Amino acid sequence: MDIVVTAGPAPARGRLALGNAGYDCALGRGGVTAQKREGDGATPQGCFPLRRVLYRADRLPRPRTVLETAAIAPADGWCDDPEHADYNRQVRLPHPGRHETLWREDGLYDVVVILGYNDDPVVKGRGSAIFLHVARPDLAPTEGCVALLLPDLLDLLARVDGLSRLCVEGPA
Repeated sequence: MDIVVTAGPAPARGRLALGNAGYDCALGRGGVTAQKREGDGATPQGCFPLRRVLYRADRLPRPRTVLETAAIAPADGWCDDPEHADYNRQVRLPHPGRHETLWREDGLYDVVVILGYNDDPVVKGRGSAIFLHVARPDLAPTEGCVALLLPDLLDLLARVDGLSRLCVEGPA
């Protein structure tokens, strides 16, 4: 069953629905776009498979889900450098290319769902590190991801099946 994300009247806010369950969500500070580019702060429009779930085992138990799940380690990162061969891939730190750290202190990646965006094949500059992850308490905009409050994200993960996709719709 697909997870549908509908952009709201505010460009960085939306509503996420799976069956009869619905959740408020944060979107990219640049709203939703069909022309995603690295660094634009927008959430890409389209349908993306849920590849796997990463989580902070030092902060919470393994999320209940049918998806492949692995614990994040302090040396885990994600390459967001379009000029590096590892662009839009998980990497081990230290890493020579520009990257972000998955082991974050702010809790936003305590649970992170890796989405199948720009990964098969990877196209340089089309955007990287597009995840479904934990939102800030006020649902502040993301850098291009979709984010839910932690209880909502855990509830969603318990409901998905192995064929679920995240489908982001553009503004009406």
